[in-house]
Amino acid sequence: MIRYITGGESHGKGLTAIVEGLPAGLFIDLDAINLYLSRRQGGYGRGKRMSIEKDQVDILSGVRDGYTIGSPVSLYIENKDWKSWQGAMDPFHIIPGRAVTMPRPGHADLAGGIKYDQHDLRNVLERASARETAVRTAVGALTSLLLRELGMGLYSYVVSIGSVGIPPGILPMKTVGDGYLKRLSRTAASDGRMMNIPDARTSAQAVALIEDTGKKGDTLGGVFEIRATNVPVGLGSYSQWDRKLDGRLARAMMSIQAIKAVEVGDGVMNSGRHGSDAHDEIFFSARKGLYRKTNRAGGIEGGVSNGEEIVVRAYMKPISTLYRPLHSVDVRTKRPVRATVERSDVCAVPAASIVGEAVVAAELASAVVEKFGGDTMKELRKNYSAYAAYVKGY
Repeated sequence: MIRYITGGESHGKGLTAIVEGLPAGLFIDLDAINLYLSRRQGGYGRGKRMSIEKDQVDILSGVRDGYTIGSPVSLYIENKDWKSWQGAMDPFHIIPGRAVTMPRPGHADLAGGIKYDQHDLRNVLERASARETAVRTAVGALTSLLLRELGMGLYSYVVSIGSVGIPPGILPMKTVGDGYLKRLSRTAASDGRMMNIPDARTSAQAVALIEDTGKKGDTLGGVFEIRATNVPVGLGSYSQWDRKLDGRLARAMMSIQAIKAVEVGDGVMNSGRHGSDAHDEIFFSARKGLYRKTNRAGGIEGGVSNGEEIVVRAYMKPISTLYRPLHSVDVRTKRPVRATVERSDVCAVPAASIVGEAVVAAELASAVVEKFGGDTMKELRKNYSAYAAYVKGY
């Protein structure tokens, strides 16, 4: 299996991750990883920090001459904003003045402060911040290279922001295709207004809504979708609850800051349908073999990938930091106050869609390594090819 752990604070020196379980011999495309990081920083409605940070990954271990060597891969992303925060965030000698005592509703501030007995809530918010997703995006980009080696594709798009959404019929559940959306995904960081929305009219409406919301000191959430193509049958398992692929993907998506709900395929709509309208009938032809005409299950049945496109949708709440702050209580004085205002985005749904793409990549790559084994990419490819031949003749 592939596993990883991250470290670092929002305004600390930098963010780190250690990734264990990658087979030896995987070519590491640094440009592809940095493109992921650039895409995460795109989207209209981001805060001023995106003009400060130009995230680039530095690989500290586990790679030699451009290929993994089987040992843990260590990643590092510098926080360029550290220069402005060194006095407040130095590990040993801080300069007082940036303590936070007025927790934000919707954030980890208060619950985290109580849990870890912290009355300066900066000790909570610095780690709970979505800045942590920068290094998780790097991890996902790294693991997506393994998926790419086996011919799997992965892309994301925004379905809605606030009350503005893509009209029905533009995105059929069967497939979106490999053309427009993939180009959109690759170029999302090149235009500050690129919303990762595959419909020009909806994208323009979303930009206008974000502008209006920002003027009011408010924030917006939304919905985004991740699709994985050419995924083989058999990832995950029905044998134990913690091996079910849909459960693993849902957990990964829910771990992204501000994500409050996840569905796979037509999950929500299926709850109101009859069974005869909810499931994907099975057909056979000599040319196609076993196949489906629909994909309401989102590519997963019984916790196992079924060979169809995997479709996972996430619902993001509005960001907790408002420039028109909500009512709160000072944890030291217990007096009523307005919540702390930290530098923030109006809307980060396009960025979250890239993070979603990354965490799905990491989870699928882990499932691939579990299924096909191998300490080297050569061994993994051989096992994968043999399995593909078996499935074709089933």
